[in-house]
Amino acid sequence: MIRAGVQLCREIRFPEQWQYLATAGAQLFVYLTNAANTREVPGVWRSHLVSRAAENQRFLASANIAHPDQHCPSLMVSPRGEVLGELPIGHTDLLRRTVDLEQTGDWYLRQRRRDVLSVTYHGS
Repeated sequence: MIRAGVQLCREIRFPEQWQYLATAGAQLFVYLTNAANTREVPGVWRSHLVSRAAENQRFLASANIAHPDQHCPSLMVSPRGEVLGELPIGHTDLLRRTVDLEQTGDWYLRQRRRDVLSVTYHGS
Protein backbone atom coordinates (compact mmCIF):
# COMPACT_ATOMS: atom_id res chain seq x y z
CA MET A 1 0.00 0.00 0.00
CA ILE A 2 1.21 3.52 -0.83
CA ARG A 3 0.31 6.57 1.25
CA ALA A 4 -0.29 9.39 -1.22
CA GLY A 5 -0.74 13.11 -0.73
CA VAL A 6 -2.57 15.10 -3.41
CA GLN A 7 -1.87 18.66 -4.53
CA LEU A 8 -3.75 20.67 -7.15
CA CYS A 9 -2.96 23.47 -9.58
CA ARG A 10 -1.34 26.51 -7.90
CA GLU A 11 -0.51 24.55 -4.76
CA ILE A 12 2.73 23.87 -6.64
CA ARG A 13 3.86 27.33 -5.44
CA PHE A 14 3.56 26.58 -1.70
CA PRO A 15 6.36 24.24 -0.57
CA GLU A 16 5.19 24.17 3.05
CA GLN A 17 2.02 22.32 1.98
CA TRP A 18 4.11 19.58 0.36
CA GLN A 19 6.30 19.42 3.46
CA TYR A 20 3.18 18.98 5.58
CA LEU A 21 2.07 16.01 3.45
CA ALA A 22 5.52 14.41 3.75
CA THR A 23 5.54 14.92 7.51
CA ALA A 24 2.06 13.35 7.67
CA GLY A 25 3.44 10.18 6.04
CA ALA A 26 2.89 10.60 2.30
CA GLN A 27 5.32 8.46 0.30
CA LEU A 28 4.08 9.68 -3.08
CA PHE A 29 2.86 13.10 -4.14
CA VAL A 30 0.15 13.13 -6.80
CA TYR A 31 -0.10 16.48 -8.56
CA LEU A 32 -3.05 17.22 -10.85
CA THR A 33 -3.43 20.39 -12.88
CA ASN A 34 -5.05 22.05 -15.87
CA ALA A 35 -2.08 24.26 -16.72
CA ALA A 36 -2.01 25.63 -20.26
CA ASN A 37 -1.00 29.27 -20.45
CA THR A 38 1.33 30.92 -22.97
CA ARG A 39 2.10 33.72 -20.47
CA GLU A 40 3.89 31.34 -18.08
CA VAL A 41 7.65 31.03 -18.41
CA PRO A 42 8.51 27.59 -19.85
CA GLY A 43 10.13 25.19 -17.40
CA VAL A 44 9.29 26.93 -14.12
CA TRP A 45 6.51 24.58 -13.05
CA ARG A 46 8.61 21.56 -14.09
CA SER A 47 11.41 22.87 -11.86
CA HIS A 48 8.96 23.22 -8.97
CA LEU A 49 7.90 19.58 -9.35
CA VAL A 50 11.49 18.34 -9.31
CA SER A 51 12.19 20.49 -6.24
CA ARG A 52 9.09 19.32 -4.35
CA ALA A 53 10.10 15.68 -4.85
CA ALA A 54 13.77 16.20 -3.93
CA GLU A 55 13.32 18.55 -0.96
CA ASN A 56 10.82 16.14 0.64
CA GLN A 57 12.48 12.91 -0.57
CA ARG A 58 9.20 11.63 -2.01
CA PHE A 59 8.11 10.22 -5.34
CA LEU A 60 5.99 12.60 -7.39
CA ALA A 61 3.53 11.79 -10.18
CA SER A 62 2.20 14.77 -12.11
CA ALA A 63 -0.67 14.79 -14.61
CA ASN A 64 -1.65 17.74 -16.79
CA ILE A 65 -4.04 18.12 -19.71
CA ALA A 66 -2.73 17.26 -23.17
CA HIS A 67 -2.67 20.76 -24.67
CA PRO A 68 -0.16 22.45 -27.00
CA ASP A 69 0.19 25.39 -24.56
CA GLN A 70 0.83 23.12 -21.58
CA HIS A 71 3.40 24.69 -19.22
CA CYS A 72 3.50 21.93 -16.59
CA PRO A 73 4.50 18.45 -17.70
CA SER A 74 3.02 15.09 -16.90
CA LEU A 75 5.96 13.27 -15.36
CA MET A 76 7.31 11.04 -12.61
CA VAL A 77 10.12 12.19 -10.30
CA SER A 78 12.19 10.17 -7.81
CA PRO A 79 12.89 11.22 -4.21
CA ARG A 80 16.36 12.30 -5.41
CA GLY A 81 14.86 14.69 -7.98
CA GLU A 82 15.58 12.46 -10.96
CA VAL A 83 12.94 12.63 -13.70
CA LEU A 84 11.98 8.99 -14.24
CA GLY A 85 9.75 9.68 -17.22
CA GLU A 86 8.00 12.57 -18.93
CA LEU A 87 5.26 12.71 -21.54
CA PRO A 88 5.63 14.99 -24.57
CA ILE A 89 3.72 18.28 -24.35
CA GLY A 90 0.33 18.15 -26.02
CA HIS A 91 0.20 14.34 -26.33
CA THR A 92 -2.12 11.90 -24.60
CA ASP A 93 -0.25 8.84 -23.40
CA LEU A 94 0.32 6.56 -20.43
CA LEU A 95 3.44 6.71 -18.27
CA ARG A 96 4.20 3.68 -16.08
CA ARG A 97 7.02 3.35 -13.58
CA THR A 98 7.73 0.91 -10.77
CA VAL A 99 8.80 2.64 -7.57
CA ASP A 100 10.80 1.39 -4.60
CA LEU A 101 9.31 3.07 -1.53
CA GLU A 102 12.54 2.35 0.36
CA GLN A 103 14.00 5.31 -1.57
CA THR A 104 11.81 7.76 0.34
CA GLY A 105 13.24 9.27 3.51
CA ASP A 106 13.23 12.05 6.06
CA TRP A 107 16.92 12.99 6.06
CA TYR A 108 16.30 16.51 4.69
CA LEU A 109 13.08 17.00 6.64
CA ARG A 110 14.91 16.32 9.91
CA GLN A 111 17.44 19.05 9.04
CA ARG A 112 14.94 21.82 8.35
CA ARG A 113 15.12 25.00 10.40
CA ARG A 114 12.28 25.16 12.85
CA ASP A 115 13.20 28.68 14.01
CA VAL A 116 12.09 30.10 10.65
CA LEU A 117 9.01 28.01 9.87
CA SER A 118 7.36 25.29 11.88
CA VAL A 119 5.15 22.79 10.07
CA THR A 120 3.38 20.39 12.40
CA TYR A 121 1.14 17.44 11.82
CA HIS A 122 -1.69 16.73 14.24
CA GLY A 123 -3.21 13.47 13.10
CA SER A 124 -3.61 9.86 13.98
